[in-house]
Amino acid sequence: MRKILLIDDDPAFSTFLANYVSGNYPLLQMDICNDPVKSLKAITAGGFDLLLIDLEMPTFDGAKIFRYATDAGFDKNRIVILSGREAEYLHHYFPLGTCLAVLNKYEAKQKAVLDMIFSSLQKKAAQ
Repeated sequence: MRKILLIDDDPAFSTFLANYVSGNYPLLQMDICNDPVKSLKAITAGGFDLLLIDLEMPTFDGAKIFRYATDAGFDKNRIVILSGREAEYLHHYFPLGTCLAVLNKYEAKQKAVLDMIFSSLQKKAAQ
């Protein structure tokens, strides 16, 4: 089993994505944290193979969580930044190589990239 931590303050999106993953990638487990501050404890506890972090959240935005996770030793190449903003905006703040991917969470074409990431994790879990 591979574990994913989704940090997103939108419960509807979080539930949708968790249901999608459980229905399509049975070897993946998605934990959800809708409170960005509480996510710090989960990151520190570790055990996750992938972090999905929403960029725009109140009190503690995704950029701060990203810095916290990488400072705590989490591999930047196992972090995906999600946002409702356009890809160009996201790449300005997270240039190529900063993390695994930056994705607009509402664009269908971006979903294909997320599926490739989930598929890769699923294959590793099956080994």
